[in-house]
Amino acid sequence: MSDLTTAARPYARAVFEMAQEAGKLTEWSAQLAAMSAVVAADGSSALLAHPRMTKEQKADVLGEIAGDALDEQGRNLLKALAENDRFSLLPDISTLYEQMKAEAEGAVEAEIISAQEMSDDQQQALAAALQKRLGREIKLVTKVDPALMGGAVIRAGDLVIDGSIQSRLKDMKAALAR
Repeated sequence: MSDLTTAARPYARAVFEMAQEAGKLTEWSAQLAAMSAVVAADGSSALLAHPRMTKEQKADVLGEIAGDALDEQGRNLLKALAENDRFSLLPDISTLYEQMKAEAEGAVEAEIISAQEMSDDQQQALAAALQKRLGREIKLVTKVDPALMGGAVIRAGDLVIDGSIQSRLKDMKAALAR
């Protein structure tokens, strides 16, 4: 767990509790995604490091860029993050929030990193198998990493299944070195 994730957890927890109490889990997902996208965009780091801008000005600019995607509470979160120079936490806050939301909804997010793009049928088969194994609804997030050479890596909560060729070659190399 990175330091950023540790620092992001209290913010994510606070936003989640506020959103859950207000019945606005989905709305906050969209707001956090918008804020994360703005912070991750090209040029944002230069803007956020600008020495002549106050923290409040930086929060206002980010809020303006996000536009209608943010409500008043979303803008208040930006101001709270600005006060502590914590804009860089937004992607981690968003990720942690989504995990908490999925947990509350009785679902688990499963990340599947495959060497090649997966078809819809393959994704559905994997989701069904994971749902059967974990006994929970599965929300798939797929990524492609050609460095895996073949197979896939699946992460769902504490479960990690590494069926990649890259992993098998590393195991084989370690076995041959003994």
